[in-house]
Amino acid sequence: MALSSHTIYYSKHPDSLMKTIFSMNRKMILSFVTICVFQFLAYPLGIVRKQTGENGIMESGVMSEAYWKLWNPEVQARIDRDIDQNRKADAVLHLRDLPEGTEVKVEQISHDFIFGAHIFNFNQLGTTGRNQRYKDLFGTLFNSATIAFYWKTFEMQPNRPRFREEYWDTEAYWNSVPEPKKEPHWRRPAPDPVVEFCESKGIRLHGHTMIWGNRHWQHPEWLFDHYARAEEKEKISRLAEFASEEKGTIRDTYTDEYKKMTPDQVAALFPDYSKEMKRLFHKRIVELADHYRGRINSWDVVNESATDYHGQCVTGDAVCKSNYGLMPGDYTYEAFRTADLKLPKYVKLNINDYANNENYSNQVKDLLVHGCRIDIMGSQMHLFNPQQCLDVADGKLIESPQQVWDKMETISKAGLPIHLSEITITSPNDDERGREIQAVIARNLYRLWFSIQPMMGITWWNVVDDCGAPGEPSVSGLFTRDMQPKKSFYALDKLINQEWKTNMTVAAGENGKVLFRGFKGRYRVSWKDKSGKEQQAEFYLKNDGDGIRD
Repeated sequence: MALSSHTIYYSKHPDSLMKTIFSMNRKMILSFVTICVFQFLAYPLGIVRKQTGENGIMESGVMSEAYWKLWNPEVQARIDRDIDQNRKADAVLHLRDLPEGTEVKVEQISHDFIFGAHIFNFNQLGTTGRNQRYKDLFGTLFNSATIAFYWKTFEMQPNRPRFREEYWDTEAYWNSVPEPKKEPHWRRPAPDPVVEFCESKGIRLHGHTMIWGNRHWQHPEWLFDHYARAEEKEKISRLAEFASEEKGTIRDTYTDEYKKMTPDQVAALFPDYSKEMKRLFHKRIVELADHYRGRINSWDVVNESATDYHGQCVTGDAVCKSNYGLMPGDYTYEAFRTADLKLPKYVKLNINDYANNENYSNQVKDLLVHGCRIDIMGSQMHLFNPQQCLDVADGKLIESPQQVWDKMETISKAGLPIHLSEITITSPNDDERGREIQAVIARNLYRLWFSIQPMMGITWWNVVDDCGAPGEPSVSGLFTRDMQPKKSFYALDKLINQEWKTNMTVAAGENGKVLFRGFKGRYRVSWKDKSGKEQQAEFYLKNDGDGIRD
C-alpha cells in the first residue's frame, strides 16, 4: 500500500485531520479513517519511511516534516485548482449525423504549454547510442529546444559565424574525443544541423542568446583586440583589466578613475571603439535574423541586463558603463528595436534574467513604454549548489510555494507571459536519497509552475549529468552521463505524458454534440459513423468553445 504525503501530513497534524474529516461525507470518512489508522500505527514503527509513492518517489522517507508543512494538502489543492483553471479548456465538438451515445475516442497529441530543454549536447555524448537517446527526448518529453548562439563560440573569428556543420561538429569527431570538456566548442554545436533536426521532429526552436554582456561566455575577445585603435588600447589599459575565459572572470574590473567618469567622458576616450562596438552588436542581430528569418520561433534578444537598468532604459549615452564592462549605450533598448525591425512579427522576442525582482519588472515596463516589442519575459531558477536541495528537503525556505508565488507575482507586473527559461535542480551526492530528493523537488515545483496563470513554458537546463558548463553542478541532469534515466526523469514524464494529457472516450450527446474538458493543445478524435466507417479529425483546444463544427 502506497501512502501519500497527504496522509503522512495528517498523521502528524490531528487538528488539520479533524477539520478535513468534518467536511467529508460518511462514505469518505470511513475510507479516510481506515487509511489514517494504519498510518498512525505504521509511522512510529518506521514503516512509512521506506514506502514508495505512486510516482516511484520515496516522498516521506527523504523529505522532512518541515518540507511537507510547506507543501501541505491545502497548497496541493490550490495547485490542482489553478491547473484546472489555467491549463484546461472546455471543448465543444459538433459531429454531423452521429447517433446519440456513439463512443468518441479523444486523444491529446501535443501540449499548448512549452516543456523544453537546451540541446547544447547535440551529437556530443560520445557514442551513437547515447546521442540517439538524447535526441529521442525531443518530441517525447520535450516539445521545445533551446539552441546555443553564444557569440564567443559562435563567431570565434571576426566575420566567420559557425552556422554550418564542419567536421569538428560531427558525431564521428565527438565520438573520438577523449576529453570533450576541453574542446572550445563543447556544448556549442553548429546551429544549422540542430535547427534542421528540430524542424524534422516538429520541435519548437528557441535561440539563446543574441546580446549578453557576460565576458566569460558571450563577449568575443576579438571585439576589442581587432577594433580598438592602438592609442585606445593604451588608454584603457590604464583604466581596466578585461575579463576573460582564461582568467575565469565574467566582468571587467576598473580603476576608481574610470568609475568617476561619466559615459560621455568614457566615450570621448574611445570614440572609434565605441562606434565599432555599436556597429558590431547591430550586425550580429541582423546576421542571425537574416540567416534564419522566421525558422526560429523565439529568441532571447537580451540576456541578464537588469543589473544595468537604473530607472531609464533610454539615456542617449554613447556607451553603457555596464556591470559587465564597457557596452554600447542603451544596448538593451537598441537590441530589441533592431530585432523587431529584422524578424517577422510571429517570431517571439524574449528578454531573459535571473533577477526576478521589482527592478527587472520595471525595466521591462520601461522598455515597453519606449516602444520595444517584448513578447515573453524569461525567468531563471538555478539551485546550483547541491546543498540547496538538501536544505529544501530539510524544509528551509528555498523556492517554497509562497516564495514562488510572490516572485511570479512581482515579475508578472510587466503584464507579459513568463517563460521559466532555465532551471537547475540537483541530486545531492547522486545516491539513491539524492535522486529521490531531486525527483520530489522537481515534481512539486513543476506542478506549481504549471499552475501559474502567466507561465507559458518551463525549460530544464542540463539534461545529462556532467555535461554542464564549468562551475555548474555535475549531478543536475535527468539522465546519468551514459544516458540512463534518473528518478527525476520518470517524475516529469509521468506529469507531462500522463497526468497532463487528456485521453478519454466520450459518449456523443443529442445531435452529435460531444463535450469534454481537457488540457490545452492539439487533439485527434475518432469515431464510427452511422455506416460503421471509421472517421477521424483534429483540432486545437486553446479556449473554451474550441472544437469541431462538422
